[in-house]
Amino acid sequence: MSPSGGRVLTDLLLDVPTQYADRLAEEITVNGRGMTDYDLPSAADERAPLLVRRCLAYVAACLGRARKDFGDSAVRAYVSLSFADTDDAPLTAYVTFCTPLPDVRSYIPRLESVEGAAVGEFCVEDAVAGLDRP
Repeated sequence: MSPSGGRVLTDLLLDVPTQYADRLAEEITVNGRGMTDYDLPSAADERAPLLVRRCLAYVAACLGRARKDFGDSAVRAYVSLSFADTDDAPLTAYVTFCTPLPDVRSYIPRLESVEGAAVGEFCVEDAVAGLDRP
C-alpha cells in the first residue's frame, strides 16, 4: 500500500513522492503499463491471441498477489487493446489495476460504451477461474 492508502504494485512505486488528484489517479498511474509486445508478430490476427494471453497471465499473477497482500478481492484489472496511432498502427495493449471506491469516480465509466478499443474488467475470481481450466 502507498503512504496515501493506494493499492499499488510496490515494485512499480516511484522513488520520488508524487502528488495525485485522488487515490484512483494514483493507482492507475502507478499500476498502469503498456504490455511488452516487441517480440510478437506484426500481423494483428497472429498478434492478438498472443498479446491477450500475455495480458491475462499478467493480470492473473497481479490479482493473485493483490488478494494475498490486501486480504480481499477488491482490486480490479483493466486490459485494453487498440491499434496504435502511428503509421504502422500495430495492435497494442495496456493493463492497469485499481480499487473501486464508493467516493471516487469509476476508472472507466460506462465500460460497455467504449469505442476505438476493446476493454475488459477482471477481478481475482475471474483470474482464479481461468487458472482452474484445463
